[in-house]
Amino acid sequence: MKDCTIVGGGPSGLSATLVLGRARRNVILVDNNEARNKVTSAANGFVTRDGIKPAEFREQAHKEFSEYPTIETMEDKVVKIEKLKEGFIIKTQLGKEWTTRKVILATGVKEKFPNIPNLRDFYGKSIYNCPYCDGWELRDKPLALFGIVNYTFHTAEILRNWSQDLIVFTNGQELTKSQAQRMKKSKLRVETSPVLLLTGKDGILQKVELENGLVIDRVGGFVTPELVQATELGTKLGLKLNDKGGHHSDEVGNTKIDGLFVAGEASNIYPSQLIIAAASGAETAMAVNVELTHEGVLGSQKHI
Repeated sequence: MKDCTIVGGGPSGLSATLVLGRARRNVILVDNNEARNKVTSAANGFVTRDGIKPAEFREQAHKEFSEYPTIETMEDKVVKIEKLKEGFIIKTQLGKEWTTRKVILATGVKEKFPNIPNLRDFYGKSIYNCPYCDGWELRDKPLALFGIVNYTFHTAEILRNWSQDLIVFTNGQELTKSQAQRMKKSKLRVETSPVLLLTGKDGILQKVELENGLVIDRVGGFVTPELVQATELGTKLGLKLNDKGGHHSDEVGNTKIDGLFVAGEASNIYPSQLIIAAASGAETAMAVNVELTHEGVLGSQKHI
């Protein structure tokens, strides 16, 4: 029986795996290599790793795992988790199956984008969703912000720190009187006509074409997608979602289901940033190790 299975190989899962490996725990990381940040060329804002390629970040983590004999990694997808009286059964897409004392869900989130034609052609290249991750690279440039109005207010106001030349595109959604007043107070230009097409080259935005005939020059921008859990593994085990879309848990990711933990965006969707997810994974891994120790399960004596 494994001490812990970590489901998801993003920053929170990688961090949790490293911490538990260093705690001499027999762990297995299951990663389907479908990280949300694969679409971008650089991950920014992670101290000592600023601008690192997401694939390089993952490769470096797996290289570090090789120093710890109790860490096992598997490129596969967990399709079912069954609760036992003590522990869980893990089942994967490739037909693998094993038992584990603890589970950390580090499965992250996926984006639900506004209905804008060819938006994904530019996402991760010149249109992003996190100003703190990519605002510096677009500083002082003419930018677009796409999304549902209620989601865009905060982002629009914050984005003005990076560029004053900002236009909010609501894609057909009209503003209420109070929304219009708030936009005006923040000195934000708003275009409510539906977006007909985004044009550019090699993923770099150049123009936004609207149904009303306007064609507006923009060189990049941001989108505020709705973020939802990437899998239903947690809810199928009986976990509920909180009002922000994360799984209900305590401050270290412990859930109401004995032995089941959540980390990263599986726990807290916002704020969504690499370094925050990694910190969450480390904290949750420490909580798992403490719980195992209190249950009388000590670390492995395995040596390289």
